[in-house]
Amino acid sequence: MKKSIFILVLLCATTAVWAQRKQTHRKTAAKQQTQKKAPAKSTAKPAANKPAAKEAAPDDVTQSKTVTITSSFKPSLRNASKINFSAATPVNDLELPKLQYRVPAQNLFFTYQPATLKPLALNPDSALRWDNSSYVKLGFGNYTTPFAQVGLSFGDPSKALVNVNADHISSKGSLPFQEYRKTGASVSGIFTPNDNVEWNGTVFFRNTNQYRYGFTPDTLKSYSKDSLKQQYTNFGIKVGLRNKQENEYGIDYNPTIAANAFSDNNHAREASFVLDAPLSKSFSKVFAFNLGVRADITSYKRDSVAKNISNNLFYVTPALQFKTPDFKLVAGVTPSWDNGAFHLLPNFTADARIVEERFVLQAGWVGSYNKNTYQSLSTTNPWLLQPTFLTNTRLGEEYAGFKGSAGAHFTYNARVSYLQIRNQALFVNDTLLGNSFNVVNENSMNDLRLHAEIGYTVQEKFSLLGGFSYNQYTNLKDNQKAWGLLPLEINGSLRWQVVKDFTFKSDVFFWDGPRYYNKSFGAGKQDPAVDLNLGAEFTVLPRLNIWLQVNNLFNNKYERWHQYQVLGTNVLGGVVYSFGQTAK
Repeated sequence: MKKSIFILVLLCATTAVWAQRKQTHRKTAAKQQTQKKAPAKSTAKPAANKPAAKEAAPDDVTQSKTVTITSSFKPSLRNASKINFSAATPVNDLELPKLQYRVPAQNLFFTYQPATLKPLALNPDSALRWDNSSYVKLGFGNYTTPFAQVGLSFGDPSKALVNVNADHISSKGSLPFQEYRKTGASVSGIFTPNDNVEWNGTVFFRNTNQYRYGFTPDTLKSYSKDSLKQQYTNFGIKVGLRNKQENEYGIDYNPTIAANAFSDNNHAREASFVLDAPLSKSFSKVFAFNLGVRADITSYKRDSVAKNISNNLFYVTPALQFKTPDFKLVAGVTPSWDNGAFHLLPNFTADARIVEERFVLQAGWVGSYNKNTYQSLSTTNPWLLQPTFLTNTRLGEEYAGFKGSAGAHFTYNARVSYLQIRNQALFVNDTLLGNSFNVVNENSMNDLRLHAEIGYTVQEKFSLLGGFSYNQYTNLKDNQKAWGLLPLEINGSLRWQVVKDFTFKSDVFFWDGPRYYNKSFGAGKQDPAVDLNLGAEFTVLPRLNIWLQVNNLFNNKYERWHQYQVLGTNVLGGVVYSFGQTAK
C-alpha cells in the first residue's frame, strides 16, 4: 500500500515538472519573437488580477530567464596589414652629368688633284625654289692673264639635275713664245627615275694651245710661231648606271661606258672606248663576292700616212671579300690580256683594326695597269712629240702600312711599298732642238716607295692637309735613270675660314729635281723647286665676293721639264657673282 502511494506521488511530480518545462519553452520562444519586433521592450509580467501567492506557487518550480539585446549585429573586416617603407629619399643632385662623345674624323685623301666640288642647294618643300649653285667668276692678272669661270645648275636634285661648267685662262710670259691658252666646258647630269636607280652622264670638251718655247741659247733661231704651235683637242662622253642600295638579291652594280676623241694640230688622231662593269654580291653580313669586267680599246694614228696603232687592254677581277667590324680581307686574282699577252695579277689585301677606328694595319699584294695613250702621256708632259708606240705599264705592288686618327680632328696614314714595274714610259729631250720630248720605254725596273699623309680638319672652317712621297728607282734594264720621274714630292694645302665673310687658302709644293737626258746625249739632274701659292676671298655684298690669288710667291723660275722655265710670280684678282638664291 505504501509502495503504491509512493509510485503515484512520483508519477504526479514528474508530470508536473514536464508540463512546467514545456510552458517555459513556449514563453521563451514568444519573448524572442517579441524582441525581434521591439528590442527595447522587456519580458512579460504576471497578470494583476490573479493571486500571485496562491496560484503561482504550485507552477513556479524554476525561475524564468530573461534575454536582453544591447545592440544589433554589425559585420566588419579585420584591418589589413600595411607595408611600411623605411628607405630615405635621395639627396637632390644639382650637378649636370658630363657626357663625352668620341666621333672619329672621316677625311678623304687623294694622291691626285681632284676637281673642285660644287655643293648642291637644298630644295625645301615649298612653292619657292632655293639654290645657290650658279656663279660667274672673272679676274685678270699680270703676264696678260685673263681668267673666266662659269657654273650653272638646273633641275630638281631629287629627280633630275644638270650642271654646266666652263672656264678659260691664258698667259704670256717674258720669254719668246712663252704663252698658253686653255679653254674647257662640260655638262654633267644625274637622273633618278626611282628610289634605287640612278643614271649619270657627262659630256666635256677641252682645248689647249701652247708653243714650244724651250730653247737653249745656242738653238735660239728665227722660227715662225705657227711652226712651234702645239694644240690639243679633247672631246668625250661618259654614261653610267648604279643602284643606291642592294637589291633583293644582295647585288650592287655600277656599269659605265665612255668614249673619247683626242687630236693635235699635226694630224694625229686617237679614239678610245672604255667599258667598266663592277658588280658585288653579298651572301651574308661578312661574305661578299666582287666581280669586275673592263674593256679598254684605243686606236691611234700619227698622221694620214702612218700605220694605225692599236692598244687594247682587257681584264676580269674576281675576288672574295670577308668583312667584320675589325677585319677585312679581299682575296682574288686578275686575269688580263694586254695587247694579246696574258698576265695573271694578284689581288690580296687585308685591313685589321687594332684600337676601334683609331688605328688600322694594312697589308697587300696587288697588281694593276696604267693605260698609256697619247692623251694621258700629253697630260703628264705637255711638250711631247707624237709617240711612235703605245704600251701599258704593268705594276706589281707589295705594301704594308697603317692609318688612323688621333682625337676628333687629326688623321694620318703611311705606307711602304715595293713595286715591280714593267713597260714604264720615260721622257727624254729630242736631239734636234731639245724643246720637245720623245717617249722611251723602260721594260723593267723596281721602285721602293714611301708615302704618308696627315690632315687636321675642323668642320668646314679649317683644313690642313699634307702629303709626302719618296721613290727610289733601281734595276733599270734599258735606261740609265728614270728620265723625267720625280724622286721626291712634298705638298701641303690650307683652307681657313677666318670669319664668316673671309676665307684664306694656301698651297705649297716641293720636289727634288728629276733626272733628264738632253739633246746632246748628256745626263743631268734638275734643281729642287719650291712653289708657294696664296689666296683669299671675302664678301662685300650678299651676292658679290672679291678674290685674290698669288702664284709662285717666291718668284722661283724653276724647270719641271728640262729647258722649260715656268712663269714667275703671278698675281690675279677679280670678283665672284653668285645667283639663284634670295639675298640674306
